[in-house]
Amino acid sequence: MRIVIPGGSGQLGHILARHLYAAGHEVTVISRNPKSAPWTTLRWDGLTLDPAWTSTLEGADAVIHLSGRSVNCRYTPANRREIVDSRVVPTRLVGKAIEACAQPPRVWMNASTSTFYRDSRNIPGDGPQDEFTGEKGGQEPNVPDSWNFSISVAEQWEEAFYASTTPATRKIALRTSMTMSPDNGGIFSILLRLVRFGLGGQQGGGDQYVSWMHELDYCRAIDFLLAREEISGAVNFTAPNPLLNRDFMRGLRQAWGIPFGLPAPGPILAVGTFLMRTESELVLKSRRAVPTVLLRHGFRFDYPTWDEAARELVGRYRTAKA
Repeated sequence: MRIVIPGGSGQLGHILARHLYAAGHEVTVISRNPKSAPWTTLRWDGLTLDPAWTSTLEGADAVIHLSGRSVNCRYTPANRREIVDSRVVPTRLVGKAIEACAQPPRVWMNASTSTFYRDSRNIPGDGPQDEFTGEKGGQEPNVPDSWNFSISVAEQWEEAFYASTTPATRKIALRTSMTMSPDNGGIFSILLRLVRFGLGGQQGGGDQYVSWMHELDYCRAIDFLLAREEISGAVNFTAPNPLLNRDFMRGLRQAWGIPFGLPAPGPILAVGTFLMRTESELVLKSRRAVPTVLLRHGFRFDYPTWDEAARELVGRYRTAKA
């Protein structure tokens, strides 16, 4: 298949391009800062329709758009604008490019986020959030108003995606949770670093849910969606077993072989994230997304539970460092 990945130079884009290229597909990554790679890389500015990259969409089997500035930062007004614009503007641009194709791509997958859903706590009567019954966040009681920003980002992102008129192209919004990979620079390496230095205890109260996905299942799920032409709309890209933060961190400690980790209560976490120039919401918000669409269509996860995923990831991390 011929697959084009706009905004594919980040960690997740590199993982996916590497997987698709190894599987024998013809892969083109479009980036503001293209790097040397075994697959084709092209430059774009994410703002203008340039034939240098738009021509690659003509007759493509799939477009997988992954643009978006990292949210691992302080939510200053400038950073908020960049977070939104880096997702919404390129999504509209890709839509315009597909609309102009004489032979449009067969499928367009666009990155989104499981933060779309409301905060979900471990309380009686509450349950997981899926594509059919999940509730959009923004109206939860007793959560900081600042948390509504990430929900607004998700909403604007998907609105831009669905606004384009592409009747010949199947569209899928990838509501992705934290994707775990032993590669440097991702969320897994950050969390593992805390564990290695004895700081891998629960964060905040520890009763917030963590939604996650192993990188290999992420890539396999992309393969699955490429082959299953009956699937469209929102698809949760997350493992089927979200778990409480205290259990998540315990599983990571056990995988590394450390019996304890200092906890980070809310006030200390707020200070720590401020000093690290990031936001405590990233670890305190409760995300309990589940992948009902994938499961109903028969997708089988290689790593459905965190303990087995953490062991595999730690094993590969150690092998790479050795």
